[in-house]
Formats: sequence, C-alpha cells, structure tokens
Amino acid sequence: MSKGKKALGQGKFLSRAVVFGDLLFISGIGPHDPETGKVVEGGIREQTRRVMESMKAILEEAGSSLENVLKCTVFLTDMNNYSEMNEVYGLYFKVPPARTCVQVSKIPRPGENVLVEIDAIAYKPS
Repeated sequence: MSKGKKALGQGKFLSRAVVFGDLLFISGIGPHDPETGKVVEGGIREQTRRVMESMKAILEEAGSSLENVLKCTVFLTDMNNYSEMNEVYGLYFKVPPARTCVQVSKIPRPGENVLVEIDAIAYKPS
C-alpha cells in the first residue's frame, strides 16, 4: 500500500473503503444486515435504507459524514425501483451529492435478491 493510502475493512479482494489524502472511496455497499450478513427483508425502500445506514457508519468510522459525500453511484437491478429508492436516498442528504444511477442485470451476491448497491466518494476533513 502506498504512503498516505489506508484501507478500512480490508478483505481478500477489496477493502470496504480506502482513504487517500483527504478523500474517502467507499466500495459498493449492499443491503446486508451487519449482524447476520444476510440481505434485509422487504423491498427497495428497506434495502436502500440499510445501504445508507451502512454508508453512514463507514463514513463515521473514517472520520467523515454524509454531509461530506461528493459523489455516489447507484446500481439498481430494476429501474422501476428508481422513484422509491430516490425517496429514501434523499432523506440522508441535506445537499445531494453528484450521482450516477444505472440499471445492472445482476449484483454479485449469488442466490440473494439484492435490488440496490451504492458506492461513494467523500471528503475526509483533516
């Protein structure tokens, strides 16, 4: 790992997040219960809420917050869920960050009904 680069939650293939200077890069977050590792029950609203709560926790662990999110990418398995996802997602930001939203055919968690995944780039105050 290069000087100035720090991984949070480093696994075999990826890190949950990487801090580089005053930027925080958060890997795609799925709607998994942090206690059980299983997808939360319910639909897109519940899954989006779980993703955003996980994002908030990662940001806080890194010394940042939702207010410092600069950019998100939202991956939906069905664009028909866009409005409902947006309603929940919007509750988490006073000033919404830049965002891209795309439909994907599948999110990599075989056998699970994952409807949404979100990654983010945030500012990390010194």
